[in-house]
Amino acid sequence: MKQILFSVAILFALTGTVNAQKYFTKNGNISFFSKTSMENIKADNNQVMAVLNTQNGDLQFSLLIKSFHFEKALMEEHFNENYMESEKFPKATFKGNITDMSRVSFTTDGVYTVPVSGDMTLHGVTKKITTTGNITVKGGKVSAVSKFLIRIADYNITIPSVVKDNIAESIEVSINTSFDQKM
Repeated sequence: MKQILFSVAILFALTGTVNAQKYFTKNGNISFFSKTSMENIKADNNQVMAVLNTQNGDLQFSLLIKSFHFEKALMEEHFNENYMESEKFPKATFKGNITDMSRVSFTTDGVYTVPVSGDMTLHGVTKKITTTGNITVKGGKVSAVSKFLIRIADYNITIPSVVKDNIAESIEVSINTSFDQKM
């Protein structure tokens, strides 16, 4: 009897695992781009953790601010110490969801444009973000891309007047994540 109950419990556990389709990665990419007449600034972070729940559309991103890398070391230093205060605010997060999961078939290859909404926390400030993104399903693999603008003043990031013309008021944020594992 114990063996039958144990077998049934294992069967239910495996069935729950098959039905719970969560994809994740520890090496997603988020970059940002600032364009001004004085200079362009680009930084990349390839150590982004992301989780996508294909059952309910929950989507989460988490990254360390110090993992952004710039072309010039001095830019990286100023970014961490002066603007982002990465010792005080070490992480940025997004917690939200794909608001219309009916637009995606995770069993059929294709590119699906989806609405995304959630809360982004950056520099200790949480703001609602609403944008669109593309979910790509190809050969059982899932990836996500999105591009949107944020105003740095909305996140209480102050730019010294000496370099104010070098940094745009709105920064383009790009997300490019290949979910490499299932949970």
